Amino acid sequence: MEYTQFINGALTTSSNRESRINYNPANNTPLGEVFQADDQDIEAAVSSSEKAFQSWRTKTGAERGRVLTKAAHILRSRLEKIALLETQDVGKPISESLAVDISSAADALEYFGGMAVGIHGEFFDLKNAFGYTRPEPLGICAGIGAWNYPIQIAAWKAAPALACGNSMIFKPSELTPATALKLAEAFMEAGAPPGLFNVVQGDGRVGAMLVDHPSIAKISLTGSVSTGKKIFTSAATQLKRVTLELGGKSPLIIFEDADIHNAVSATMLANFYTQGEVCSNGTRVFVHRKIYDSFLIKLKDRTEKIRLGDPADPDTQMGALISKAHLEKIIRFIDSGKSSGATLLTGGFRPSTDFKGRDITSGNFLTPAIFTDCDDSMEICKEEIFGPVLSILCFDSEEDVIERANNTPYGLAAGVFTNDIKRGHRVIHQLQAGTCWINNYNITPIELPFGGYKQSGIGRELGEYALAKYVYLPSFSPRSEGYSLDADVRLSLNSSLPLCVNTSAFPVLICHN
Repeated sequence: MEYTQFINGALTTSSNRESRINYNPANNTPLGEVFQADDQDIEAAVSSSEKAFQSWRTKTGAERGRVLTKAAHILRSRLEKIALLETQDVGKPISESLAVDISSAADALEYFGGMAVGIHGEFFDLKNAFGYTRPEPLGICAGIGAWNYPIQIAAWKAAPALACGNSMIFKPSELTPATALKLAEAFMEAGAPPGLFNVVQGDGRVGAMLVDHPSIAKISLTGSVSTGKKIFTSAATQLKRVTLELGGKSPLIIFEDADIHNAVSATMLANFYTQGEVCSNGTRVFVHRKIYDSFLIKLKDRTEKIRLGDPADPDTQMGALISKAHLEKIIRFIDSGKSSGATLLTGGFRPSTDFKGRDITSGNFLTPAIFTDCDDSMEICKEEIFGPVLSILCFDSEEDVIERANNTPYGLAAGVFTNDIKRGHRVIHQLQAGTCWINNYNITPIELPFGGYKQSGIGRELGEYALAKYVYLPSFSPRSEGYSLDADVRLSLNSSLPLCVNTSAFPVLICHN
């Protein structure tokens, strides 16, 4: 199969014949050939995006919303086919792709499709006159995606941009080229003008061309901190607007009064879902000394029951890492943990067979690893690993754990488990993280903003807050509440109910006794 550019409403033959092979992480067999976009492709994409923008910006919010909503329905009608492409590209279990990835993309299109009709400015009655504000679209926006949630990220970026009247050129990761093309096809079938959502393939050179192009007004990246810094620096030379959703080393704090079974469920969800390749993962798990031993016993037992294997098997709970190079990187972190004095409680090795006894030595599989006897200064406790490796740290007091949790340059997410709701809210209001959960973890509803503090990013995705990043008026509300959507927002989700991980949203990871 060939993965080429999607420009002006159709797949094109790339003018550049430079290419790379895309591999299935589960067995490292070729999936197809990814053709690198060159400067001619970028110019063609920009030209068609500009033409589409001039048409699209004149549409009413209701007209734009109908296209987004119809595209959502198209994605859902092709759920199984797109989910299989996602699983083959990423290596995640098919049950995850079916339940989360495509559904979340469709949810974003529907949500922002509904919001489009309500985007408006404000009216001011002056002494002898009146004034009003009007949100204006930016123009051509560029989205740069990551490889862990390809179609979800593409939709999270495209939906608010298009709802506000912009056009978008999207670059998926070179490791996961397939499903962004399916999103582009859905937009076209839904009635979008050609060029409204273009897809250009390739590595970081393509991203750099988008960032540097003078006709592109906005860059939205999901990626690493190092990549985010480079893009921010380059975009600053032209004063481009940016949204950066970057990495994290998030704390998950478990107090002595927490429901241990639910806390263990959250710890597994926060570290082993999508093979641990999730930016918001709670990889620093702080456990109160009073329950430390009992927590470890339950965590070890349930982790060792995770069904690791063929991602296309609906019974699989954990799949393969994205590439051989990434697998080797994770193994180096595990070696670092062992050499620094941490105890590898379980996992951290390459299995030869999966849970059904099938040979998986050709794939990028790694058993989930748990480290104990950890110290805050260890590399495995400081650096983002982006794999199935968690570090358990012990604490005694609330004050101590808050200070330690905040002792990181990252600030994407955090979680607290306690049956004392006052303490739960008291603690999260002192944590330096963009998204905080109480008695829950890694739940990202489309309606609520998502983004980081400190080096974990700039701006917010999702919710009505995302809309403010795609118009020239920096402060507006679709519901006329008059507050600034440009401000950082602290999100806390609280549930007095047990953490539910065997629902339709998260049906596959946790093994019960």
